[in-house]
Amino acid sequence: MPITQKISPFLWFDNQAEQAAKYYTSIFSNSRIITVTRYTEAGKDIHQRPAGSVMTVAFELEGQAFTALNGGPVFKFNESISFVISCETQEEIDYYWDKLGAGGDPGAQQCGWLKDKFGLSWQVVPKMLPELFVDANSPGAQRAMTAMMQMKKLDIAELQAAYAEAGVTTG
Repeated sequence: MPITQKISPFLWFDNQAEQAAKYYTSIFSNSRIITVTRYTEAGKDIHQRPAGSVMTVAFELEGQAFTALNGGPVFKFNESISFVISCETQEEIDYYWDKLGAGGDPGAQQCGWLKDKFGLSWQVVPKMLPELFVDANSPGAQRAMTAMMQMKKLDIAELQAAYAEAGVTTG
């Protein structure tokens, strides 16, 4: 089944497109691999890939369409693009943090951001986070921001406690 979403992320990997798609679909429950295409002899002087090797993998994570390409070592991921996972509970944050962070770059972890083993950046954040910063000048927002800047993996209870210490409570 082809991807019908009008706009979707297209991820450039050296040669790990299929491995990455399988990895990501194993983490997100509502996910699947849709199609795998393969390089042919045609264009080999340009693509430099063996005929029959994986060219692209179309897959979905939580209903979001993605395509992964084995395009060679020309481009690398960086933090200018990341994917945000909006989590309802601390257990959900812990799950995605542990799964996506396994084998990744621990030095790239800050304020809910992590870099996975393929170099792709993710933000694992509580769904309620924007509520804390609606009024950026409030004492609660200031304290929550200070607390968040000290965290790698975000902790909902600690963020709410920091916000509430200023005399305000969140829902």
